[in-house]
Amino acid sequence: MRSSAVLTIDGSHGEGGGQIVRTALALSAILGRPVELVNIRAGRKNPGLQPQHLASVKALARIADAQVRGAELGSCALHFIPGSIRGGSHRVEIGTAGAVSLVFQMLLAPLSFSTTPSRLILTGGTHVPWSPPAPYVSEVFLPIAAKAGLVATWEVERAGFYPRGGGEVRVAVQPFTALVPLDLSDRGKLLRIRALSAVAGLAKRIAERQAERVSRRLGAAGYEVEIEIAELEAGCPGDSLFLWAEFERSRAGFGTLGERGKPAERVADEAADALLAFLAGTAATDPHLADQLVLLMALAPGRSVLTTAQVSQHLLTNLWTVQQFLPLLISHEGRMGAPGRLTIEGAGIGVQAKAAVTSSPA
Repeated sequence: MRSSAVLTIDGSHGEGGGQIVRTALALSAILGRPVELVNIRAGRKNPGLQPQHLASVKALARIADAQVRGAELGSCALHFIPGSIRGGSHRVEIGTAGAVSLVFQMLLAPLSFSTTPSRLILTGGTHVPWSPPAPYVSEVFLPIAAKAGLVATWEVERAGFYPRGGGEVRVAVQPFTALVPLDLSDRGKLLRIRALSAVAGLAKRIAERQAERVSRRLGAAGYEVEIEIAELEAGCPGDSLFLWAEFERSRAGFGTLGERGKPAERVADEAADALLAFLAGTAATDPHLADQLVLLMALAPGRSVLTTAQVSQHLLTNLWTVQQFLPLLISHEGRMGAPGRLTIEGAGIGVQAKAAVTSSPA
């Protein structure tokens, strides 16, 4: 699949955010395809590469032994020429409260294509706005990624709340044995609902109030919830609530953050409203999970299918980015903001890659 031709990607397309950078560079590393990103985050208040994106780019450059031009703060253009992917130990420091979950999102698939296991230490934000909180990765994304053949562990050593960050996560990624298509067309029976109500450097009573409110809200709707109350070690005070539902064939998660002047009950209501709205439908994935699974569905062989509670601009932009690299047959149903269904006829890149490694002379 390697090609010396440089592929140019317009980073302002669609949603025009960091997702294009993450998906494009991950595919560049996996396929061995040089890529040039232009107009990176051009429409954003702070355009170009921000600390979180820059940390991801530099980490992937080390992992993929890549030549890079434009890896600078605020850069709106980036030239990335990948080499061979290497596992091993890597430390990635964002230096701000940038989301470690999004950095991990870029690195996971490439590292799974290595022939050796990998260990990562990621420092930055674990519970910050506009990104999946740390528990989402371990309780929702990774269990479903494992169904596709990707095996990784995610352990939060220290929480990092906005605006200071300072969190630390330890990750282990195993080379995949085989990628397989995903069938998330039907979520199956609801098995259980769980919650993590957590504070750092704040009164434990805040977490308890959140738990009490969630229990009442879900109980009134006929659902039982298993709640863990935690006091986290962190570099600065913070408050979070994460709810997730486990089904026979899928999972979905919804998190909210506390802030000064925001009652614990409102934090609980936001998460409960999101979960109850999801449970009222029939989709197998929440919008964040649908977006994050696109890359795995594209790389796996055969037909992958999922239903999502909401077709998001992130999802459509991610599909567009994948199609710049791979001429896949992709079909999706549903209007923006409404429930939808996605089908991808995968390229089977993982099968080809493992076959190439197996057949290489010792």
